[in-house]
Amino acid sequence: MKTLFLIRHAKSSRDNTALADKDRPLNDRGKREAPKMGKRLAKRRVKPDLILSSPAARALTTAEIIAKKLEYKRKKIVVDDRLYAVEADDLLDVIRKLDDAAERVMLIGHNPELTELAHRFSGKIIHLPTCAVAEFTFDTKSWSRIGKEKPAKVALDYPKQS
Repeated sequence: MKTLFLIRHAKSSRDNTALADKDRPLNDRGKREAPKMGKRLAKRRVKPDLILSSPAARALTTAEIIAKKLEYKRKKIVVDDRLYAVEADDLLDVIRKLDDAAERVMLIGHNPELTELAHRFSGKIIHLPTCAVAEFTFDTKSWSRIGKEKPAKVALDYPKQS
């Protein structure tokens, strides 16, 4: 079994228009919601083998906050440029090339590509709000099979869900 968590970064700030898109930080809401989602994952005893993050500040900060709540070492977060400003097919390519030794992987990135990929896996998912966690469990031993088969289990959680 392989479990993939697609996590959209928490709400970011657009206050400083001089900042490059990649450098935008989380806003106050994002700083509240990322720990909230991390706590929910920790309560479910989620233990990722790998956390991959976009290099964008808002995604990496989200990854660091969630990692802390899951007792995943910050230095083990893999920052991957292939997760920023890409298409859903690019994300799927990254996933399919993952080391099969990892059973549970979190990918923290951006819309619209995360929603598009989540929707491909499950037609029931039509939008990932900020800091949403879409969880897909696949009955396979290899990441290379992801997207070729439907997931055995799908779950979606987001901050405004009770």
